[in-house]
Amino acid sequence: MAQRIDSAKRVINGTYTEVWVDGILKAECTACQAKIAKNKTVIQLCGQFMEDKKATGGSGTGSLTMHKVDSADLEEEQGVLNGIDRRYTIITKVNDPDAYGCERIAFYNCSFDDVTLADHKVATPGTVTRPFTFTRYELLDVIEPN
Repeated sequence: MAQRIDSAKRVINGTYTEVWVDGILKAECTACQAKIAKNKTVIQLCGQFMEDKKATGGSGTGSLTMHKVDSADLEEEQGVLNGIDRRYTIITKVNDPDAYGCERIAFYNCSFDDVTLADHKVATPGTVTRPFTFTRYELLDVIEPN
């Protein structure tokens, strides 16, 4: 972990991000986010006025925002009409040439929460946001300062 930053150029620029879904580069991706929310239970401790909390579980959520360029996502999710919840592996990579290195994270057992069939507006480039859940992640590459 960086103790101090030597230059503003070390701050990660999201322009150098790539997103892969089941091994296919999603070049149309313009934004991605993933996070874990901890489920916590309140624990009261004797002799302590303030309540504490214990993490008892968690849930992984994320979203991909993409330019609308084709119907691939619709075709992949056609099984939803038959109750099929297709699962994916999503890998994000950020490799800013001015940063201290490359970071890659794999998200497993990803399930998209919805299927946007149509969302068009006059004089507006098409975009689709695909929220998802995941059950596991793995750090494949981490950024370490030199």
